[in-house]
Formats: sequence, structure tokens, C-alpha cells
Amino acid sequence: MSDAWRTLYPFESHHLLLESLRYHYLDEGAGQPLLMVHGNPTWSFYWRNLVVAFRDRYRVVVPDHIGCGLSDKPQDYPYRLSQHIENLVRLIEHLDLTGVTLLVHDWGGAIGLGAALQVPARVARIVLFNTGAFPPPYFPLRIRVCRTPILGQWAVRQLNLFARAALRMAVTKRERMTPAVREGLLAPYDNWENRIAIHRFVTDIPANERHPTWQTLADVESGLPTLADRPIMAIWGMRDWCFTPACLDRFLAVFPDAEVHRLEGAGHYVIEDAHEEIVPLAERFLSEHPVDS
Repeated sequence: MSDAWRTLYPFESHHLLLESLRYHYLDEGAGQPLLMVHGNPTWSFYWRNLVVAFRDRYRVVVPDHIGCGLSDKPQDYPYRLSQHIENLVRLIEHLDLTGVTLLVHDWGGAIGLGAALQVPARVARIVLFNTGAFPPPYFPLRIRVCRTPILGQWAVRQLNLFARAALRMAVTKRERMTPAVREGLLAPYDNWENRIAIHRFVTDIPANERHPTWQTLADVESGLPTLADRPIMAIWGMRDWCFTPACLDRFLAVFPDAEVHRLEGAGHYVIEDAHEEIVPLAERFLSEHPVDS
């Protein structure tokens, strides 16, 4: 693998030490903070186009969850939703972020909204991208296969099939998956050890109430109405086979006043498919809902 992807990621790295682990994050620009939270199997690289678009007038903070991106990847670690939420809260408090606009995608929804519920006074606006924050209403076959004992772990960690398959399955505009973009999305996940979080995110999806993360998700979902008074926008790739439009509808039942943009031609990696549409939508949303300094 070459380093061509680095030209697409022209950012300075920062780290927060969580006990002995380095929690990597971007901290670009100045002004009101935009906090962008990724899912699985992406990392802060996924948000690069929005970082570049907004860092000239906002402070853009983008963490890599432990096990992901340029953060440390311990092999013995509680890779649970509750731990990722705790880590994000610690970053928010460490940086003393206030007036936060929270932008979330995929697992970033449960993590970011879970964190928002713990520090609600710090969160002013919310933008949702193809995500969820509730116990899963269904289990796609492609996800179930990756959870198969032994075989699933081998596929995800030895063959990197989960991350590689996403390069095709998560986008509609496959021509955008240039060699540099593909390299960037895959770069941190280049061996068995470095793919541990990808697999652990998959196994952390609760299939029933006996799974420890089921209750965490149920608690996040039950708290969502307390965030409904904030300006909220949902931008949804309607050709997503994982976080389908049914997930959007579930959010809208809680956030009926949310501004909604359904992008018919975009898939799960909605920002890869449609960042040219998303940037002006986000720009207008931010300007129409100012945050008191």
C-alpha cells in the first residue's frame, strides 16, 4: 500500500492519553466546535471533505475511537459501546468544548448521542448521517455472516473482508473509490491486530436483550427526547442497505421537527457519495441556527 492517501488527509494529529492508550483526534481551525464522530469500519479519514470545507471558520474536532484510525489498538480492551461513549465524553471535557454541533455517522450515532446525553449542556446542534441510536430493529445477512464464530473473525481480521466489502457495498458512486481513497479508508487496518475493533464493533451489535450493549442502546434511545429541543438535521443516503430509511423514520418519530434531506442517489457512505451536496446543506443549517458565543 502506498501513502497516496496522505495527500487527502492534510491534518495535524493530536492525542489524548486515556490511561496508557493514545486516543487520536483532529483539531483543525478555530471558532464554534463541530464534533464529527465516525462509525465502523471508517475513521477520521471519512470526514476529510467536511473538515477541509469548514476548518477555515469553525473548530473541527474528529476523534478516532480506540482501536480505529490512528488511535492505539489494544488487543485486551473492553470494546463496548459504553466504553466508546465514556472516551468521547472525556475528550469533550478535556477540550472543554461548548456550543458543540455534533455530526454522527453509523456507530457514531450511538456513541455521539450517548455522549451528548451525558454532557447535554455542551451540545447545541445535531446532524445525523445514516446512523442509529437504538437496539437494532433487524440484522442484515451481510452483518450476521461477519458475526459467525471463528469464520466471521477470520473473514474480518485475516482477510479484511468487512472493510474491503464496504468500499463497494457502502457507496453508489464507485468511481469515487479511487486508489487513494481506498488506501485511506483501509490504511489503519493493515493486519490482524489492527483490525480488532472492526470485528469487536460487529460483535457488539446486540441481537437480544441478554447482550450487554442492548441496555446501553435502550438507555440512549430513551434519552433522545431530551435532545429534541435542539436544531437537528438528518441527511440520509436512501440507498443504504444497513441504516435503511426505516432508521431515519425511527429518529423522526423522536425528532419530528428535524430538517430532513433524503439523498436518493447516495448509499451508506453518504459523505463519500454526496459531499458536494452535503457541505452547502450543512453550511445553511449552521447559519440558520446560530449558537450564542
